[in-house]
This record gives sequence, structure tokens and C-alpha cells, in this order.
Amino acid sequence: MTDQIRAVLIAGPTASGKSATALDIADKQNGEIINADAMQVYADLRVITARPSAEEEALAPHHLYGTIDGATWCSAGIWAAMAKDVILDVTKRGKLPIIVGGTGLYMKALEEGLSPIPDIPIEIRHAAEAEREALGPAAFREKVIGFDPAMARLPEGDKQRLLRAWEVYQGTGQALSEWQDKPRIPMIEGSLEKWLILPERDTLYDRCNRRFDMMIEQGALEEVRTLMSRNLSATLPVMKSLGVPELAAHLSGLVSIEDAIERAKMNTRRFAKRQMTWFRNQTQDWGVWQG
Repeated sequence: MTDQIRAVLIAGPTASGKSATALDIADKQNGEIINADAMQVYADLRVITARPSAEEEALAPHHLYGTIDGATWCSAGIWAAMAKDVILDVTKRGKLPIIVGGTGLYMKALEEGLSPIPDIPIEIRHAAEAEREALGPAAFREKVIGFDPAMARLPEGDKQRLLRAWEVYQGTGQALSEWQDKPRIPMIEGSLEKWLILPERDTLYDRCNRRFDMMIEQGALEEVRTLMSRNLSATLPVMKSLGVPELAAHLSGLVSIEDAIERAKMNTRRFAKRQMTWFRNQTQDWGVWQG
């Protein structure tokens, strides 16, 4: 059974101004802010994921920021379960839950529910990466299609979804497409005010560039150095966060700091573009702010 609540959902690409918008709404409507960004949930990366500052957090209660250790794999299902508990608690206390972030799947999980796929052991996730590395992208795709023909719609470059299909089949003995056909139950229902922030592309790209420069000034390099000292698996999400691989390459002596920063900015812009495409296609019933 889903819970009837009133909440505001704010989504958009990186550097679009979501956090500032959420703070404004929290101030005007007695709200509390709940993170829906897959990287800001990790404790290890405050600077490089542009988590709200201590000063911003003091303006309104913030939840699910920096709550998961980088050695842990946080899935959409894990996040949605945590978010539901927070949303119900905020509502119970007479406050307005404001869910804000750039991870579309997290928003989708909350509003529409997820396929009831069991958690996949981390060892199987690692094995999926190793299998793709050994076979190559094309052969790996063909192997996935062999046990899940519905995945033929995916190009070989869609690494993440093909890996997911492989690991789900290996971990459950059932094809991902079969799990996806099972009924979904929304985590929350009620009066959901949904806003998508979509700045003009040139404006967004400029913000991405300027924000990364600011991260460097605020200690992003030191943050990545500390993360690297933990010797975590390269397959963990925290190690793939925007800017981490590029700065790690510099710290390992592979590229200059100038090249690392330029690559990080380019990859951030590309990621923002993919986010905009996803949100335009998946949130057509949301209101749009120019940002």
C-alpha cells in the first residue's frame, strides 16, 4: 500500500540550479530537502559532487546527503526505501518534503516503483565487468542477448544496461526483461508537484565549466587523493563520479592537471547533455523552469 502525501519533486541536469531552487521553496513553504542524486549520497565526495555547503544546510534541514560510505553500492531501490522513510517522517512533522536531484531513475523509482529484482551480490557485479572486458563489447552483447533476447534493442555501447542484464540473469536465473514485466508499486502517491529545471544548453555548459573550476579551488583534488588512499574497487559508483577518474589519472602521474580538468569539464558537459535528453523523454508531465 502506498502512502498519500504532499511533496515537491525538483529534477534537472547537473549545475542547473536545483539546490538553490529547493532552498527557496523550503524557505517559503516550511520544507525539508531530500537528496535524489546518486553521487551526493556518498560521504566521501562533498566537494566534487557539489553537495550543499554547511551554510546552505543550516538554512533548512537536509536529508540523505553524505549518508552512505563509498565502499557501499547504493541502488535506486535502496535509495527509494530510505527516501520513503524520510518523506513520511517529514510529512508526519507537518513539513513539506522537497525531493531534489539529477538522478532520474531515483525519481522514477519513487513515483512509479521499481521491478522487484533482488539485490545482486557485489561479486557478480565485478564478474560482469570482467566478462565484458574479456569478451569485448560486441561479443558481450551477443552473450547477453542469448539469455535475454529483449536486450537486442540495446547497442553494444550501452555498457551499463548490458552489464545490468548480465548480472541480473547470473544472480537470479531470470532475465532482466522478465523482471521488468512484473507489476510495480509506487513508493509514494498523493499531491506531487513536479518541476524540471532545464537551462539553455550554452548557459548550462558554462555553469558546468565554472563549477568545476570552483571545485578545484575548494579542494576537489585533495578529496580525490583521500578517496584513492582507500584502495576501493574501480567498479564502485563513487570511483566513477564526475571528475574522480580524471583527477585520479592526474594524481597517478598519467596526465597533467590542465588535461585532467579539461577532460573532466568535457565529460561533465556530455553527462549534462544526456541528462537533459533523458528528462525531456521521461518527464513529459512535469512543469518546466528555464533555470
